[in-house]
Amino acid sequence: MTSVTSLFASVEADLYLLSENLKNLIGASHPILYAAAEHLFGAGGKRLRPAIVLLVSRATITNSKITPRHRRLAEITEMIHTASLVHDDVIDESEVRRTVPTVNSLFNNRIAVLAGDFLFGQSAWYLANLDNLEVVKLLSEVIKDMAEGEIQQGLSRFDTTTTIEGYLAKTYNKTASLMANSAKAAGCLSGVSDQIAENLYHYGHNLGLAFQIVDDILDFTASTDVLGKPAGSDLVSGNLTAPVLFALEEKPYLEVLIEREFAQPEDKEQALALVRDSKGIKRSREMAAKYAQAAVKNISVLKPSESKQALIDLSDYVLSRLY
Repeated sequence: MTSVTSLFASVEADLYLLSENLKNLIGASHPILYAAAEHLFGAGGKRLRPAIVLLVSRATITNSKITPRHRRLAEITEMIHTASLVHDDVIDESEVRRTVPTVNSLFNNRIAVLAGDFLFGQSAWYLANLDNLEVVKLLSEVIKDMAEGEIQQGLSRFDTTTTIEGYLAKTYNKTASLMANSAKAAGCLSGVSDQIAENLYHYGHNLGLAFQIVDDILDFTASTDVLGKPAGSDLVSGNLTAPVLFALEEKPYLEVLIEREFAQPEDKEQALALVRDSKGIKRSREMAAKYAQAAVKNISVLKPSESKQALIDLSDYVLSRLY
């Protein structure tokens, strides 16, 4: 399996600089806010979203260096993503993420909400200072989409009438919108044509859907150590993902377990077994592969480069996480 380190080799120095800059960008005058944000940015993670921005930037400016505005866009992208995770952890009452304690468990929900708000506010301020209205519109859309996706998820908890179309719409809002709009924004800063900008948007859209579907599969197939959270936690919280929705079509008793919200001691293990025994995981893999392949086609318009190849390889990496 290709490692993230080798995949992002062409932007390794850029990502190192990004990690250093993120802590400097916090600029919080209050020590608790600073400690919360520093903890977040020191918690690791793949830096997938800013890496996509940096790779698109390098792939669309092949004859010169990427600009400080490209770098700032990558930083803004990671700040928005991190802010959304802080709020997600409060809503989900999560105690661990990436194997480290969440902000809400380290401090409390009030501080975590404020830390998330602060990061959204900082990202908006730096976004406005890019002085590019199109990019401001694109990233503002992301923040709206993320909130809408969280609301969609909250309203559909334990709802066995949820459709695959509804699941994909929520997944776009919560995950793919940031990848899609930030990839397009990077192209806009490079001055690409409208057509290439749209292709970059669809690359991020399709890659984001593939990435989240794979994450949702791993909730059933990976260990707690790999996930950094308890296996099956999405299902237990009532978040019905692709493997569950497909499994419901052939395992009627699964509906009973979900609708009574796993009230009996053995309900969770029974539900996990039913999903694993169905074609839900296989069908979800096929769906993820379809979106990953579409992402590769979307960037066929870019000129050959090391960064373009990394964007292509990224779609393979997303699927390889399953094996």
